[in-house]
Amino acid sequence: MSAGFPDFRLGTVLATSFTGTLSERYGTAVERIPTPQRLIDWLAVSGLAVNSCTTEQFERARELREAIHRTATAAASEHALPAAAVRIINDRSREGRAAATLTLDRTRHWRLGADSGLDDALGVIAADAISIISGERDGKLALCASPTCRAAFFDTSQSRTRRWCDMNTCGNRQKKARLHQRTHPAPGD
Repeated sequence: MSAGFPDFRLGTVLATSFTGTLSERYGTAVERIPTPQRLIDWLAVSGLAVNSCTTEQFERARELREAIHRTATAAASEHALPAAAVRIINDRSREGRAAATLTLDRTRHWRLGADSGLDDALGVIAADAISIISGERDGKLALCASPTCRAAFFDTSQSRTRRWCDMNTCGNRQKKARLHQRTHPAPGD
């Protein structure tokens, strides 16, 4: 990992983990992939290792990230999907070349070829976004209950009532705030 950057917040769903590379969108935003090399690092830890990333590809990746975020947010809120964002997701999906592989434990993994590049990795992320936004996968798109986060996440809990994109960050922060309010009431309470 590159030193001096915020840690990645990795989840189990590739597309929403990718949108999580910009967190706290409604507070003090935290950019977790501020450079092309940092994007390469994120792709490597996400199982999509590539060797290089041009400035133009980096901008296309960030454009895809924002398109997925806008589309997943609309889907989770049961609003109409933004046509321009859907077009970006579809374009990136078509541009990629990767193979889905089945593991012995019945999970799907994406395999990039030796000559694969960043566009192939973006194609995998776009395809993953399509599968969750279209409802192909078992789960529900939801938005984090944290007012400063509001990240889209894919809830696969049995009850589909998860409230936080990540219990260790947003959920924990909200629990601490509630405890602080109970133990340190405001004057006049």
